[in-house]
Amino acid sequence: MKKIKLLLVEDEIVLAGVVKETLEANGFHISHAENGMQGWEQYLSFRPEICVVDIMMPKKDGIALVKDIRAVDEQTPVIFLTAKSETQDVIKGLQSGADDYIKKPFSLEELILRIRTLLKRTQLTNTPVSPKSHNGIYLLGSYAFDHNRQELRHEKEVIHLSLREADMLKMLAERPNATTHRRNILLELWGDDNFFNARNMDVYISKIRKYLQHDPSVQLINVRGLGYKLVY
Repeated sequence: MKKIKLLLVEDEIVLAGVVKETLEANGFHISHAENGMQGWEQYLSFRPEICVVDIMMPKKDGIALVKDIRAVDEQTPVIFLTAKSETQDVIKGLQSGADDYIKKPFSLEELILRIRTLLKRTQLTNTPVSPKSHNGIYLLGSYAFDHNRQELRHEKEVIHLSLREADMLKMLAERPNATTHRRNILLELWGDDNFFNARNMDVYISKIRKYLQHDPSVQLINVRGLGYKLVY
């Protein structure tokens, strides 16, 4: 049975250990981050189905982390863990994009119930959405493509792209499920659509297609006589 991928972002190590152990015993696959910066990196590489995030953390707090997540992903449910009880703090957390919150101290049974309720609601209401870019980052299936860093991240590996590979993938990612014409790619990236540049481009397309092989739902399709389409 496929395990639900859950990102736990919590800087209290003892609490995080107890929560992680309990959730794993209940069939979840857990990735734990100790602060908001680690949480963002793990969100991009782990691609969780639900996030449980503490608000008060070093380096980057939970509200800033969830704002980053929501800039590229409106659907993955987020539950805040908070020691704060003031109404305004709860409202601020929900306004940042969280779906629910639970106050410390809390029972693990209640946390599991909240998680399962959100997952069920998400499965019933989610519809496909077009990808967004946040600071040059695109979510492509189970991949996170960081154009600025020239990285294509998957939980199995991090692929370091050449500048031309990154620029080509960016052109395709900006037009998901639509054809990007060969001539447009050649003129944009090579400045000339001659035969030799076209053959060179075909090599790059083959390399990008190979990079995407970890996720069969992500396909770089050759549209005969026109160009290429990134579908997922």
